[in-house]
Amino acid sequence: MTQAMEESVETFGDINLTLSMLNMEDNISKEDIYGHLTSVIQNSDILDDAIVQRLIYYASKDMRDNNILRETRMLAGEVLVSLAAHDFNSVMYEVQSNFRILELPDEFIVLALAELATSYVSQSIPFMMMTLLTMQTMLRLADEERMKGVFCLALEKFSKAIYKYVNHWRDFPYPRLDANRLSDKIFMLFRYIMEKWAPITSPVQTLAIIKAHGPTVSLLLHREDLCEYALDQVPWLLNQYKDKEIDFHITQSLKQILTAVVLYDTALPKDLRKTIFINLLNQVCRLPEPPVKENELEASSCFLILAHSNPADLVEFFDEQMRSNNETTRMGILTLLRSAINAEEPKLRDHITSIERTVKVVMSDLNIKVRNSTLLLIQTMCEKCYIEAREGWPLIDYIFSQFAMSNKNLEKPMKPNSLKDEKGEKSVREISLEVLKTLDPLVIGMPQVLWPRILTFVVPAEYTGTLDYLFNIIRSLIMAEERKKNDAKESTALVISTGAVKLPSPQQLLARLLVISILASLGKLRGAGAIGLLKILPEIIHPKLVDLWKTRFPELLQSLEGKNTSIILWETMLLQLLKESLWKISDVAWTIQLSQDFNEQMDSYSNISLEKKFLWKALGTTLASCQDKNFVSSQIKEFLIAPNQLGDQRQGITSILGYCAESHLDTVLKVLKTFQDREKFFMNRCKGLFSGKKSLTKTDVMVIYGAVALHAPKVQLLTRLDQDIVSQVLFLYGQCSQVLGMSVMSKDMDLQMSFTRSITEIGIAVLDAEDQGFKFSYKEVLLGYMLDFIRDEPLDSLASPVRWKALIAIRYLSKLNPQLSLNDHLNILEENIRRLLPLPPLEKLKDEGETDKDKEHINFLYERSMDALGRLLRTMMWDNVKAEDCQEMFNLLRMWLVSQKDWERERAFQITAKVLTNDIEAPENFKIGSLLGLLAPHSCDTLPTIRQAAASSTIGLFCIRGTHPEVERLQDLQGGLQCDDVQVQIKISSKIAKIVSKLIPTEEILMFLEETLDGLESLNPTCTHACGIWMITVLKEQGAALEEQLLEILSMIYHHMPVLRQKEESFQFMLKAISQIASFHMDAVVANLLQKPLPFDRDTKTLWKALAENTASSGKLLRALTDKLENELEDDLAGVEAIAVACAMYEVVSTGTPVTNLYPEVFTLLLKLVSCTLGQKMSTATWSRRRRVLQQGEQQQTADPCRLSTATLKCVQAQAMKEGLAKESDEGDNLWALLSSPSTHHVGVCALARSMAVWQYGLMLDIMEQLFSSLTSSSENYRITGTAFFSELMKEPILWKHGNLREVLILMDQSAWDSNATLRQMAIRGLGNTASGAPHKVKKHKQIILESIIRGLYHLARTEVVCESLKALKKILELLTDRDVSFYFKEIVLQTRTFFEDEQDDVRLTAIFLFENLASLTGRRWKIFFAEEIKKSMISFLLHLWDPNPKIGAACCDVLIICIPFLGLQELYGVLDHLLDGQDLPRARDFYRQFCVKLARKNQEILWILHTHSFTFFSSSWEMIRSAAVKLTDAIVLNLTNRYMQLLDKEQLTTRLQALRQDPCISVQRAAEAALQTLLRKCKETSILL
Repeated sequence: MTQAMEESVETFGDINLTLSMLNMEDNISKEDIYGHLTSVIQNSDILDDAIVQRLIYYASKDMRDNNILRETRMLAGEVLVSLAAHDFNSVMYEVQSNFRILELPDEFIVLALAELATSYVSQSIPFMMMTLLTMQTMLRLADEERMKGVFCLALEKFSKAIYKYVNHWRDFPYPRLDANRLSDKIFMLFRYIMEKWAPITSPVQTLAIIKAHGPTVSLLLHREDLCEYALDQVPWLLNQYKDKEIDFHITQSLKQILTAVVLYDTALPKDLRKTIFINLLNQVCRLPEPPVKENELEASSCFLILAHSNPADLVEFFDEQMRSNNETTRMGILTLLRSAINAEEPKLRDHITSIERTVKVVMSDLNIKVRNSTLLLIQTMCEKCYIEAREGWPLIDYIFSQFAMSNKNLEKPMKPNSLKDEKGEKSVREISLEVLKTLDPLVIGMPQVLWPRILTFVVPAEYTGTLDYLFNIIRSLIMAEERKKNDAKESTALVISTGAVKLPSPQQLLARLLVISILASLGKLRGAGAIGLLKILPEIIHPKLVDLWKTRFPELLQSLEGKNTSIILWETMLLQLLKESLWKISDVAWTIQLSQDFNEQMDSYSNISLEKKFLWKALGTTLASCQDKNFVSSQIKEFLIAPNQLGDQRQGITSILGYCAESHLDTVLKVLKTFQDREKFFMNRCKGLFSGKKSLTKTDVMVIYGAVALHAPKVQLLTRLDQDIVSQVLFLYGQCSQVLGMSVMSKDMDLQMSFTRSITEIGIAVLDAEDQGFKFSYKEVLLGYMLDFIRDEPLDSLASPVRWKALIAIRYLSKLNPQLSLNDHLNILEENIRRLLPLPPLEKLKDEGETDKDKEHINFLYERSMDALGRLLRTMMWDNVKAEDCQEMFNLLRMWLVSQKDWERERAFQITAKVLTNDIEAPENFKIGSLLGLLAPHSCDTLPTIRQAAASSTIGLFCIRGTHPEVERLQDLQGGLQCDDVQVQIKISSKIAKIVSKLIPTEEILMFLEETLDGLESLNPTCTHACGIWMITVLKEQGAALEEQLLEILSMIYHHMPVLRQKEESFQFMLKAISQIASFHMDAVVANLLQKPLPFDRDTKTLWKALAENTASSGKLLRALTDKLENELEDDLAGVEAIAVACAMYEVVSTGTPVTNLYPEVFTLLLKLVSCTLGQKMSTATWSRRRRVLQQGEQQQTADPCRLSTATLKCVQAQAMKEGLAKESDEGDNLWALLSSPSTHHVGVCALARSMAVWQYGLMLDIMEQLFSSLTSSSENYRITGTAFFSELMKEPILWKHGNLREVLILMDQSAWDSNATLRQMAIRGLGNTASGAPHKVKKHKQIILESIIRGLYHLARTEVVCESLKALKKILELLTDRDVSFYFKEIVLQTRTFFEDEQDDVRLTAIFLFENLASLTGRRWKIFFAEEIKKSMISFLLHLWDPNPKIGAACCDVLIICIPFLGLQELYGVLDHLLDGQDLPRARDFYRQFCVKLARKNQEILWILHTHSFTFFSSSWEMIRSAAVKLTDAIVLNLTNRYMQLLDKEQLTTRLQALRQDPCISVQRAAEAALQTLLRKCKETSILL
């Protein structure tokens, strides 16, 4: 199914749904339904017939239902009319069926018929006769106003439909019908309404009749027989003009009638025509109320129709009405005329002269609105060629006269102007200019009107404002004539019109156009028009100028093509053109006349205008070109005597005489001297003020002398300078400075300014002479005057331009010979800088101004003063050939460039930018490094002006050196510094630094860095940041080439560190700089830092850390330190240098520097250093070469190299643990105390070895390789360190597997015989640990190992050696069989037993463990021997069950269990089990009694042996052992048989027990007391006497 079909189905469904809703009785919702239906029906192309019929039924029914809302009925009617598009006949049938003869229909039936006639004209016309006949029978039945209105509306619609048919019947699709029959019916209906209803209707009914009136009358006019009747009805229509609300409809109907009149060429009666004119004019010029806009437009349209049909009558009517002096009427007619002319009605063009005369009627009207309307009409007449030669010129003249009048009224009003009048005059002026702007001088007839009379407006001053367009008009006319000259058939347009016209002379035209041309440099249209007009007027000006101007004008105009044309250059070119033109003309009389015309036009311009200033110069140039010296002299005298004729007398006379002196120097000086002599008595500087007479003063004459010198021919000037010019100026200044005949420093600003100006111009003139041999004798004197002026200026205000002008004078004087010395230059510059830069901020200076103009003036002076100072410094600096002198002069700005006051910095940088930019030629060896470091960081200063100036200066520095970086890119970046976002500024400054840093000469880097370090100390935060960025960037780019300057750079950085530490950000940048240098020269930086005294101070530590934190070079740093340390420890001796390296390593590694790659080397070297410094002390002189102030909380450090070395090793190990290269030591932090103490060093080394990550055997093999040499080192400490370290590694199987520990084992065996006890101990430990690491090696080398270890058992002076031997034996014996140890068994057992009572817990414990192990190695050979040794040792085992060390007690229990079987005493297991059941130990007394009871039953001999050995323990140093010995004795005595009781030495026992009763330990006392009682009781029982 297509999309169209789908939409159709959807539409049908929608309508069906709607129909079902229409069948409901809900009247409220039907309004929405019919609104929706209208949209659907109008947008549907095809509807089903059944649906259409149903819709017609419902719509018709609801439309006629009086119970339904009126709005709903109207919508239903709209639906019904819309359905006619689908089935017109059905709709018409439905409507006609309810439109019956002699029966008043429903109003909506009538409305539906009217709408059908309007919307479906073609289909309705065939039904029209029947409709009109029926309607004719109904009019009499209509009584209500509403029905009458409906019938009038129907008449209107029916008339329009029939009118359309009458005029376009050929376009209808059926044969022509008899239109007269239809119009007859319309006539009857209209006549009935006009006769019956019109006279007595209400306003509403009248409006309905008015709307029907126009269409009906228009229809009737096509019938000659009805035409008269129709026109007779028009007066009724015109009489209805009463109410503004219906006027529009009246005019609309009238317009329809007038259109029909034209269409049917019907003649309007004269009276009716005039009535129509008057009524329509009233609609346009309605008073007192303004007309409705719509009505006014309709009325205007009616006038256009009348202009077509009756132009003569209309123009005559307008002329008649125009003479009424009524403002509104005149404005209305002028507007209507303008509209008619714009409509380009052909018939109206025949009445141009009449229209021009009509316009002239109002030219004398002073009403502003009338003047505006007249100007607009003239504009339209010019555009549409309604100007003719005979009558047209007054209209053109009117345009200019209105401009001049409005200007005059605005400038000098006859009476006080109201705001309304002022606006009106401005509008007249604007419209006048607009008319001239749009005026086309080449339209038909216009050239004859304009030429040559248009030239009369060029010279008069009152028309100056029109020159923009006037020049274009004249130029167009002349150029058009030039084009026509080549066509002889065409007559020239530029013929001189008849009549007396006073045209301007050629000199007047030249003077006027030349002066106006100066404005072309400002881009003003008037100036461009003037120069363009001059270009095409050479024949009119003077025939001799044609060839000259043809060659000169292209060059002249070319200078205007740029965007910014220099006024001075343009002025010079115009004056040169004038000079050459006058030379070409070579006519004295002509030149004299030109000068007089210049003089006459003097009042045409204001004194401050650019034109006036140029006119003076042009007049002076004209006089200079005049060959008549008498005339020149007389003119000069006249100007000197009566200068007021020039306007601004000083500027005027100065310019004229200055330019005149170019050719008449002698004449000018002579006349000046004569004037001075003649006026000496009268002339003083206040004369004009007091006498009221405007004449020259001495000050004026001073200025004239300066101008004369400036323009004088240079060849003549120098010979007359001192005597005739400078001396005169000084004389006049001295005269003006006298008070009561005494010379004083004048405070007269005008005098100072005039004197300064004169001196400046004299200086410029001498420079321009370019005579190197000329010595200006007044140079020093004049410089003194200028400096005095500057010194006298206040330091808190800037209201006077004296500073500015004096600076300019000094600049030019300083260039003259004789040359100034460096000190003179410095003094002059310093004086000027000190008098200008400290001024208050510009805004504060401007606050002194009372008005905005004052503030602008102060701002102007400020800018000019700063510019002058910059130019002065620039001149003095770069005119010097010595680079050192230039640097000295620039250094005067340094303190201001870093001032804490923003405004002072801003000024200094603006001056600096002027000094360093714009194509400077500096001395060959001028250094830029220091200046760059000073200026560049300020590209991020607080003020955008400083940032811009700093960037410009930075770029300029490189241009000075002849290296031109990417200037365009840098300038683009510089523009971005206007942004106030600090981050953006930093980013841009960084980019600039990257571009230019590579261009800095290497030899100047040091100066640059020194300056930036100073900046880091003193600048504000943003500049400091930029300072750091520039420093780092330069070091990145040029760091590789700084090797020769490295020591100086580092020394400089160290010097700044104490201050920079106080500024965190600056300090960080300084650290980055060190890191950057180190990335290129790591070894040199490391060597330099290592020379710092020990212990390192805070700054040195920070430097090491900074180097380490640079990830790019931290690896290189650690490598450099490692190599350095390796060199220092090459001879196994540690000096201060090695300690320094260790301290440096500590700082480096403590920052988290990875040690993985260098860990084996670093670890072994540091361990070696710890070993070599063990117990070492350094003298204070060696330790530190300077005294140091301790920081708060910092303690005085002792000179302990080993402690420092250990701290570094600790730091390395901590980092190694983070990297998985080591593990936590079992000793914890105690490891490092052990390591650094000589007595426990070997213990610490062992603990350190145990913390190694042995699973990383590759790493461990490297460490072992590095440390292997320690085993044979000449340093005993280092041998101990190495042996201790390896002793722990010997127990690691993985290291035996991958490493070469066999050689280590051999060296261990050798060391086990060393005289050094610690070394022996460690060697024995290593041998013992071999049992864990390489059991097969133990078995292979058992004899060597056993001998070395057993020998250690005899080192009774050092129990640690013995203990280590016992431990080693225990480990070794676990791997051997009884056969393997048979030879050494007895010796081992005997030596082991000797240590059961050793004072050292570890020795006792190890000995007991070893004895326990020996039990398994007895074999048959040594079983009896071992049993005997058990009997001897049992007393120790039993007593040490209660050893102070619980481990020993447990070990004794274990060994007893192992050894009892050797004695056949298995019955004792039961007693011993109590010791192993996990419960608390039983009381010693109970245990011993139980044990002895069992033992006495089994073996009294062993019991007796225990007794014999117990006495030894009564004096044991351990209380618990003494107590246990007494308790065991108690139990033994209690269980001895009579036989052994007889053998008992009772006296000795009693004595010993008595002594123990005095033991300090209570437990021992009680045990001794109990034992005595037991002995007494036993003796009694056995009847033995004590």
